[in-house]
Amino acid sequence: MASHFLEDLGYYCVDNLPAKLIPSLVDLWLRKKVEIEKIALVVDMRESGFLTDFPKVLEKIKKKIKPKLIFLDSSDETLLKRFSETRRPHPLTRKKSIIDGIRLERKRLDPIKKMADEVFDTSSTNISQLKELLTRRLVKGKKPALQIALTSFGYKYGIPLDSDLIFDTRFLPNPFYLDRLREKTGKTKLVRDYVLHSRETQEFLKKLSGFVDYLIPGFIAEGKSYLTISIGCTGGKHRSVVVVDELRDYLRKKRYDIKIYHRDLYK
Repeated sequence: MASHFLEDLGYYCVDNLPAKLIPSLVDLWLRKKVEIEKIALVVDMRESGFLTDFPKVLEKIKKKIKPKLIFLDSSDETLLKRFSETRRPHPLTRKKSIIDGIRLERKRLDPIKKMADEVFDTSSTNISQLKELLTRRLVKGKKPALQIALTSFGYKYGIPLDSDLIFDTRFLPNPFYLDRLREKTGKTKLVRDYVLHSRETQEFLKKLSGFVDYLIPGFIAEGKSYLTISIGCTGGKHRSVVVVDELRDYLRKKRYDIKIYHRDLYK
């Protein structure tokens, strides 16, 4: 789970890389042989020889870079509960009780814990709190930027599967019923003027922008790095396109990172 959060923060994550291979990866990174800005390695003691190899490896790479070692800890009771929920045996003591495995693992990892730059006790930490904790410690107090994707779509072609928020514009005046506008799209001035001229559209945009203003800070506080807002009309050519473009202009004025996608514009 922690590796997923680190990926959201821009790290390239490698899970269970053998300790002896870490210096080679660092060398490749320093020589720019891999196009990676930041690397996070998730390691544990299941690897044979880890307890003796890792301290030596850490000292070796410290001569080249300034690594940050984070140790995730938890109480025996919490770890026992987590193992019980997964219904998996402890890898160190498959023929003994889970609590025996937890205590043995804690004893063996104590030297590694003492080497750590940061120790996070996750006993009473939920997923959102852990993500917030990692963000504060690794992004120097700044939250990662929230990237917002605005998608227009037609309900007749289905709802975008990656939508976080969906808004329906089918109650707004429909240019489709005007011969002079039917074959045009919401990217043309004639259609835009027709849609935006209505009182319903102006009221909808006002309430939509206010609602989005209310939601976005909450998503940022929760640690969300990507938000997809989908806006639909019947065919995805007219009303939804106009509203997406209006919302894009509004949010860009607030300096949000915006991308737009008119999915069904030319269908």
